[in-house]
Amino acid sequence: MKKKILFINFGGLGDEILFLPSIISVKKELPDSEITLALEPRSKGVGALTSIIDNMLFADIKGGKKYIELFNLLRNIWKKKFDIVVSSGSNKFISIFLFLTFIKNRIGYDTGKLSKMLLTRAVPLNKEQYAAKMYHDLVRGITNFNTELPEIEIDRRECEKNTILIHPGVSLMSIKKGMIKTIPAEIWAEVTEKLADSGKKVIIAGGPDDRQVIETIERMVPCEKYKNMYEKTRNLKELAELISGAEKFLCSDSAPLHIAAALGVKTYAIFGSTDDKKLTPENDRVIPIKAKNCSCPLRPCLWEKRHTTCKTLECLNISSDDVVEAVLNS
Repeated sequence: MKKKILFINFGGLGDEILFLPSIISVKKELPDSEITLALEPRSKGVGALTSIIDNMLFADIKGGKKYIELFNLLRNIWKKKFDIVVSSGSNKFISIFLFLTFIKNRIGYDTGKLSKMLLTRAVPLNKEQYAAKMYHDLVRGITNFNTELPEIEIDRRECEKNTILIHPGVSLMSIKKGMIKTIPAEIWAEVTEKLADSGKKVIIAGGPDDRQVIETIERMVPCEKYKNMYEKTRNLKELAELISGAEKFLCSDSAPLHIAAALGVKTYAIFGSTDDKKLTPENDRVIPIKAKNCSCPLRPCLWEKRHTTCKTLECLNISSDDVVEAVLNS
């Protein structure tokens, strides 16, 4: 009989992309299953990258009506009559929420006694690993498959030699919350011009959240030095196809990083307050670019030690020369 499986993963687009391997492995084990993903509306674009998600349910938990949204999500779950629910997240409330779904098989992280009582399987939470592996631990009792990277369904382009695609932005929500995760727009502009002057074919990409940094590049760098693809990609699938045709990809710690890593494109990512070891796979195709002389004892601090970045941002003291050197010489 076809299994109806609900996955719950709240977070940004990057989180959803990193969660995909878990869903993919379960689908490989149970190919006839019906997959539903519950997520935040801001991350619905992940559906453009895969065909394995049959349905989506939404809860805007970052808005001002969090508990109303969660109750409405519960009501929608009750109507669907799922066989299994798998949820990420380390909040102790999650085990209560899963219990209230009345789904027979409830899988989540072990967050203490309550989770052991309310879940049918409480999985040890190991945050000291690549996030995709951390999520995948949740489904090891369901599947024997081990999908290490997201399998993105696109029409791959032929690699255009000597090209460097730059996606400089980060999510606007992270900026509004005081999470500064990339170098200033002016540094991105310097990087763009220096790479172009080195003989590289530079392409700039971005979406609505990236307007400020793109406008700075447009103001500071002569337009003939780069190809401007800003807002020319209509969804994540088209962005992924653009990334697939680049010889090298340069970005911030953001969702496009995880797309490029999944595609195996040589990728260079700016890292400051976040932990590159948890956000990049263990291979030589993704190269973190970090401040060379950062003495901050808290780094990496975001998520584990802080919910916003500090004012000094010593961890992002990365010059345009540092970035260009990394991209050209490795």
